[in-house]
Amino acid sequence: MTTSHLTDEEVYRKYADDLVRFAMGLVGRTDGADVVSDAMLRAFSSDSWGSVSNQRAYLYRAVFHQAANTHRDRQRRWTQELKAVSSDITEPAEYRPEVLLAVKQLSVRQRAVIVLAYWEQFTPSETAGHLGISEGSVRRHLARARSKLRRVLND
Repeated sequence: MTTSHLTDEEVYRKYADDLVRFAMGLVGRTDGADVVSDAMLRAFSSDSWGSVSNQRAYLYRAVFHQAANTHRDRQRRWTQELKAVSSDITEPAEYRPEVLLAVKQLSVRQRAVIVLAYWEQFTPSETAGHLGISEGSVRRHLARARSKLRRVLND
């Protein structure tokens, strides 16, 4: 179903909650809403936005790409900060740190597939459509993510 008759504001209201949940699964609770806002602003200002037939899937891909950029920026900043400070850094303990550490070791694409499959309960076909990848690719990323999580959590 196309939603081209909706204003950008209506599209935002319609999809923002789902997209924020998706983004929080990729970049964490504190950055999820910012990632969605940035992704949607970029999507709405894109020359191709007016011709998008599946705005929901387009926005999921936009959020995925923005999350990947955020993740790269965060890693780069973290590396720079580590170089600038002493080696006596301790992170505050979080709930189930071993799980958070395991999830952080997944690629952004693996996290995206895990979030959509388990949190949003999307089928592999729906996940593939939202991320713009094949269903086989979704299954492969799910299998690799599960395997990595099992391996990391069992060590």
